[in-house]
Amino acid sequence: MKAKIKQERKQGYRDGYRQGYHLGLCEAVRQLNPGSADTQRPLRLMYVPQGFDAIDAGVTEALAGLVTELIVCPPHAMLETAARESPEAVLVMNGLHVFPDDHLEQITEIRRRGISTAIWFVDDPYFTEDTAVLCQHYDHVFTHELGCLEFYRSHGVESVHYLPLCVNPGMFNPRRIGPAYRYDIVFIGNAFFNRTELFDRLAPMLIRHRTLIAGGFWERLKKFDMLSPLIHKGFIPPEETANYYSGAKLVINIHRPWESGQDNRNSYRVPAKSINPRTYEISACGAMQITDVREDLTKHYRPGYDLETFSSPGELESKIEYYLKHEKERRNFALRALRTTLQNHTFTARLPRLLYVIDEARVRH
Repeated sequence: MKAKIKQERKQGYRDGYRQGYHLGLCEAVRQLNPGSADTQRPLRLMYVPQGFDAIDAGVTEALAGLVTELIVCPPHAMLETAARESPEAVLVMNGLHVFPDDHLEQITEIRRRGISTAIWFVDDPYFTEDTAVLCQHYDHVFTHELGCLEFYRSHGVESVHYLPLCVNPGMFNPRRIGPAYRYDIVFIGNAFFNRTELFDRLAPMLIRHRTLIAGGFWERLKKFDMLSPLIHKGFIPPEETANYYSGAKLVINIHRPWESGQDNRNSYRVPAKSINPRTYEISACGAMQITDVREDLTKHYRPGYDLETFSSPGELESKIEYYLKHEKERRNFALRALRTTLQNHTFTARLPRLLYVIDEARVRH
């Protein structure tokens, strides 16, 4: 018993040292890449959040420093707030899920008052059945999905713009965490069929390591009984998610399938080409990730330098086993991804492009 306690204590010291060393390097990267705010634009802007804090908080904080006046209002009060506050422009996030039935009537009336309107779709292309209608009621459409540009133009929208997602480094960042958050392998997300198929294949390897699988619907796994001890059921808030990313040796990123009927409303069958917000969030936490490949991945990160990729279960298993044994290589990947993210992929870096489009069009008219 004494020998076991002594061994556990030694392991605790080693883990504490490694965590402290890694956090020190992450802090150095953060200090060297603080991000620079764009010139504040003289614009009275109303922002309508979608109800998902991981994105809304980042957008709100960034906009507060990028425009001279920011008004934030809930979806049900868009028209009422616009009538009272008279913004020069309105930005709606996504327009899905929590928006009321009279959403489009409110937007139509806001436009009738001469107020410029924009929407940023960040769930593309998984709800094209809905966004095909929504897009026609806005002056400007922004989408994080490369594959949706021509789709919205084909529906008569003249001002369509590719605006990739990004991250709020105030919420997703390297942090000191306790043993409960330390895992060899972490995946956080719902159990779409491509993910269950992959994890069923990898089950024997996953149970050999300290693994966390978190999210909803994981009872869909064929090997659920084998993997159930690794599964945390249900939604994990963004702050908790960041804790798990910070404590992980490796984080797996698997994009959801885009085919219609696979937990999607993509009835137009627009192929998905763009990376998910998880790609940025993992990187912002100073963690190494191994991701499947989307077409625009190389526009934002360098495979083999910022992160690793896989195209088959065998390749993923091989890379997991390799990097779990090579701590220095993991750390270098994580630090490079953190630097790339802080330099290029924060809301403060991303949103000036959106504001330029809205404001320049408004001024011209």
